[in-house]
Amino acid sequence: MDNKDLKKRGLVGNGYSLPYNPKLTERAKDFRNNMTISEKKLWTEFLRNHKYRFRTQKQIDNYIVDFYCSRHKLIIEIDGEIHNSFERLEYDEERTKVFESYGLRVIRFKNEDVIYAFEDVCKKINEACIGFST
Repeated sequence: MDNKDLKKRGLVGNGYSLPYNPKLTERAKDFRNNMTISEKKLWTEFLRNHKYRFRTQKQIDNYIVDFYCSRHKLIIEIDGEIHNSFERLEYDEERTKVFESYGLRVIRFKNEDVIYAFEDVCKKINEACIGFST
């Protein structure tokens, strides 16, 4: 996608980083400052000090993802109850297709998984990182 195409879609990019919508910057900051309990737990107890650098509430294309590791091209999404509706499942599927078009991988966990099966979630994240260094 060239710069003209990006601008048509309201995105900015420089060829070195993923394109993003600058209109989402304030919203991403708000999300960072108001993480859900599950996001906060995963961030403070695991990802913040992970061997590989993860970012919170990263803007990609016209979306904001919960966590992103550029080294492994890995997006981690933490899904609450809202993600159980048919409409939201379709929306999440479309988002995933957009991310995959950039060569990214998406793994999803439910809020309950992070709270009640934390070690399993951490293990799955580490497994997703193994062998995907660039």
